[in-house]
This record gives sequence, C-alpha cells and structure tokens, in this order.
Amino acid sequence: MKRSRFSEEQIIGMLKEQEAGMSTADVCRKHGVSSATFYKYKAKYGGLEVSDARRLRALEDENGKLKKLLAEAMLDNAILKDVAAKKR
Repeated sequence: MKRSRFSEEQIIGMLKEQEAGMSTADVCRKHGVSSATFYKYKAKYGGLEVSDARRLRALEDENGKLKKLLAEAMLDNAILKDVAAKKR
C-alpha cells in the first residue's frame, strides 16, 4: 500500500480548515490533493483529533502484527498435521 505524503496531523489540519468554512476546492488546491483524496481522508479521519489518529495508527500496526502471528501459527499447525498424516 502506498504511503501517504501527508501525516495524520496534516490531514486532520486540512479537514479542520474545511470545517472552519474554507471551501473544499480551495483546501484541495492549497494542499495539492484531489477532491476524491480529500473525501477519502474525510471518511477515515473525520471527527478525529490528533491523539485519536495516533491511537488509531498504533492499533492498526498492532492488528497487523497479530494477523501475521496468527498466519504463522496456522501455517505451523498445517505443517504439523501434514507430518502426522504422512507418518500413518
């Protein structure tokens, strides 16, 4: 997945500008993003504060690590079942 060139703090700042009354087109032009990207950011980060966004990022990272551990455990389990079936 491509990494955003904006940090969570910058994205939330963009959203706050738009909420303060600046038009969406002006905010997009000022920061060099498309309106589709802006609305994608708004769907993900709308209503969040900076501390909430940091916590969200930490939870997403932890979730990714746990998914990787689960996949490795399932693979090990499948290998052990194969070995046990071949011994019979």
